[in-house]
Amino acid sequence: MTSPFFRIESDGPVCILRLISPDGTNRLTHACVLALTAAVNHLNDELNDKMKKQPCPLIIAGNRQFFSVGADLNEIAALSGPEAYEFSVMGQTLMNAIASYPAPAIAAVEGHCMGGGLDLALACHRRIAAPHAVFGHRGAALGLMTGWGGTQRLPRLIGKGRALELFTAAEKVSAARAQQIGLVDAIAADPVAEALWRALNQRARPFTSLV
Repeated sequence: MTSPFFRIESDGPVCILRLISPDGTNRLTHACVLALTAAVNHLNDELNDKMKKQPCPLIIAGNRQFFSVGADLNEIAALSGPEAYEFSVMGQTLMNAIASYPAPAIAAVEGHCMGGGLDLALACHRRIAAPHAVFGHRGAALGLMTGWGGTQRLPRLIGKGRALELFTAAEKVSAARAQQIGLVDAIAADPVAEALWRALNQRARPFTSLV
């Protein structure tokens, strides 16, 4: 599969979906979200059916500076009420496709993981962070609140009180703090390599997640 928004890399039985963009911020535009949804469904339905084996584990990664800065604020500002609803549904469709993926789906996070990018990481079954990773949902500072499922997944993961702090205070969280509160499962100098190891070792076992 080819796309201006991501590239698919293969490491043995594991698929790595690496977010890309011309400016390197991996913004989740309308077109990007639709393309990612199609890619995840393709990996789930077509590739795994052809393999006739266990589903291929999926690792989602960005670059060293940015996992993803989230949705395009210019697109959001131009939305009418009904369009905003459809925009939320579109994002939720992607996040649910990842959350229900039938094999380990792991976010390998380096750099900034913000807003909709954090929603994307939360939809994965596990999150591995680089030491310099930074997490946050900055929407409250802009008068926005995510509609892509983060308000449900984050409290389930770290508790309602801590989740409210992150959402309402638009707090930025370091990798060390994220691990302390349970937002990430591990910190590794090379989160993709760590995610690969975990995906291969978990592949033979049933995998469950909070959808």
